Amino acid sequence: MRPFDPRLLRYARSARGPIAVTALLGTITALLVLAQALLISAALSPVVSGRATLRDALPAIGGIAGVFACRALVVAAREAVSTRAAAAAVCELRGRVVDASITLGPRWRATNGAETTTLLSTGLEDLRPYFVSFLPQLVLVCTVTPAALGVILFLDFWSALIALVVIPLIPIFMILIGRFTQAASEDKLASMKRLTAQLLDLMSGLPTLRALGREKAPRTHLRALGDANTKATMATLRVAFLSGGVLEFLTTLSVALVAVEVGMRLVFGNISLFHGLAVIMLAPEVFEPLRQVGAQFHASANGVTASRAAFDIIEEAASVNSPGSAACPDMSRTEIVLDGVGVRARGAWAPSPTNGVIRPGAVTALSGPSGAGKSTIVACLLADMTPDAGRILLRPSGSSLTHDEAALADFSPSAWREQISWVPQSPTLVPGTILDNMGGLPLQELNTAAAATGFDAVLAATPNGWNTAIGSGGVGLSVGQRQRLALTRALAAHSQVVILDEPTAHLDALSEETVVRAIDAMREEGRTVIVIAHRAAMMEAADVVIDVRSAADEEARA
Repeated sequence: MRPFDPRLLRYARSARGPIAVTALLGTITALLVLAQALLISAALSPVVSGRATLRDALPAIGGIAGVFACRALVVAAREAVSTRAAAAAVCELRGRVVDASITLGPRWRATNGAETTTLLSTGLEDLRPYFVSFLPQLVLVCTVTPAALGVILFLDFWSALIALVVIPLIPIFMILIGRFTQAASEDKLASMKRLTAQLLDLMSGLPTLRALGREKAPRTHLRALGDANTKATMATLRVAFLSGGVLEFLTTLSVALVAVEVGMRLVFGNISLFHGLAVIMLAPEVFEPLRQVGAQFHASANGVTASRAAFDIIEEAASVNSPGSAACPDMSRTEIVLDGVGVRARGAWAPSPTNGVIRPGAVTALSGPSGAGKSTIVACLLADMTPDAGRILLRPSGSSLTHDEAALADFSPSAWREQISWVPQSPTLVPGTILDNMGGLPLQELNTAAAATGFDAVLAATPNGWNTAIGSGGVGLSVGQRQRLALTRALAAHSQVVILDEPTAHLDALSEETVVRAIDAMREEGRTVIVIAHRAAMMEAADVVIDVRSAADEEARA
């Protein structure tokens, strides 16, 4: 594990200034350490040798007190700057991870949502010890250690030689220990993600489990996950304690070697008392920053591991956006062409290469057996997935010229998704009021859309209408009501392209008719509607039906 990842400065720009200030304060600390050691030696050596009295040393003692006070102020300023830097960096990284998860799309969030939540909530909090404790000590290694070693070299060559021989042993042991620490930290983060994901799923499904009388069933599984998390945490602590003991032993032995060498030379008169005391005072300062880096490394290792996970998400989002940056065309006059679009999964095509044209202002249904790949085509349309065969093309309506076509991959996924409203079977809803889940859309537009989707009847039955509180995932609303909410949100957004994943799957016949009317309203507005359909009512409402088949379906039909 590298002690400093340059990506931190790239993705947490707010930390650049504080890190520079920390480096400056580290340089000042190095000068104060040298001044303190030399002043103590200058004050003690005449008194010990009998050439001066304690009264004569009072000016030097006053200087020592002044240096000590300055050093305390510098340390306080360094901690204050580091604390602010930690808060700003964690906040900025959280924002970037949230933006990246939005860029990666709903399919990625459905797969990695729980792990990302853990990373955002508790994982990145472990980055604070890195800024507050580890990074300042790393700066001191680069300032205090070479400065103190340089002064020792000036005062006594042999003591400096011993320090130079011993110093490389500490980083070598730190590298070896760091390899074990990295593995332990990664295991701890992974176990924490698993535990948090299971808890979130359990909390979301608790009403269903209670209704079935199975609310106590997950206890054994959760207890096993908790034990695994405890085991991973204790493994990290065990490595930390053992490595701390090794580093403490090495630094103590190194200082003792210098002290013994200087003591022997003082006995034989080969070094002056001032030089000897100065070397003995400076020897611990040479090794202390290294020892503190080793001690604080484990406190920050979990945070460094979490930051690497955050960097991976940010860079994955950047790679998704990199294929194309062209401005998206006006979708009210653009056709979406499925040109042999196929996706290979688990050694089979689902869907097998599919052709079709989705015209602007029309309702297009994707029809086919379950597992044929209809949702996979939608994922490709949302730019969440790249087809293994064929292309998705955008071309002006009515044009048949090849040079007028452009591949969807040529456009920025985030800009493309801005023109799309997607209504999945399980809409993403956050704790808060119903209005909080409507994306800040105007209330007048929402009321009009609610009347079209039948969601106004749902609001009339709630205690506070739009201000009625719901839980995570829409707890408080039935499955069908949640789907109507998402459909209302899509209708009020006035996106040119609307994609619906079986919008009537959880509705009765009367409610289904209301949804069909809402789709007809979208068509009258000139919006392009793409719907995954199984029911006959939805198929009849469509202008075009694209048949989607998997390779297995094709073989069965043949």
